[in-house]
Amino acid sequence: MSRPPVKPLAAAIVAGASALLLLSPGAWARSADRGQPMDIEAGSTSGSLDDRQPTILSNGVTISQGSLQIEASTATITTRGGEPVRAVLTGGPVRLRQQLDDGTPMNATANKVDYDLSSEVVIFSEKVNIQQPRGTLSGPRVVYNMKTGMVNSTSDSSGRVKMRIQPRQPAAAPATKPVPKKGTN
Repeated sequence: MSRPPVKPLAAAIVAGASALLLLSPGAWARSADRGQPMDIEAGSTSGSLDDRQPTILSNGVTISQGSLQIEASTATITTRGGEPVRAVLTGGPVRLRQQLDDGTPMNATANKVDYDLSSEVVIFSEKVNIQQPRGTLSGPRVVYNMKTGMVNSTSDSSGRVKMRIQPRQPAAAPATKPVPKKGTN
């Protein structure tokens, strides 16, 4: 069975997860990672070679591409016309890690990540937690529209949406040499 085309999935999920924080302007997934080879491992794979049924990667799925690391129990890839149109990652939880272009780490977890490639909408659901050094976003459901840049975080009976934003660190003062006192060498 040929390897399912997951590259657009990984880049989009990580871009979506890092953009969700909206805590540090310009913090997007590491752009250099998109040009790196993608390695995918799973305990098993099943599906058809055409669009009749999704390809299911299961029994521990790992995806790595540059600094991007994704771990999930299962990845279900649906195709139309031979192209991926939807990817659903599930796990206990799905874990995404990546170093952003500015060098800061980004970590995201959710029990389910559903990416609709046609509409470019990523839905993180069930115990969502997205972290970077400047802050966190958590809640039961976070929806990121990659076309519009809109983020919607909603709560349900299981809890509330929570954000924590750390203060900006003041810029370091330039080091100065002590001025020698008159009369000393």
